[in-house]
Amino acid sequence: MFRSFPVKGKFMKLRVAQEADALYLRLDESAIINSEEVSPGVVLDYNDANEVVGIELLHLSKRSSTLNLSALQFETT
Repeated sequence: MFRSFPVKGKFMKLRVAQEADALYLRLDESAIINSEEVSPGVVLDYNDANEVVGIELLHLSKRSSTLNLSALQFETT
């Protein structure tokens, strides 16, 4: 599953990989220079300016017993 939505002229991308039991939020298209697991199953990707450009959540099914990956809801304010 892949969704994108505009943010300040750019697009954030959300990818849910059911087979990998993971969710990935990409904040922009800059090159990923480094990645760091900041908490068990939470990985941040950084660009060359040391800005977070990606967030990966692993083991989604273990994080919530009621999680429904086929029915994601998006909210913007």
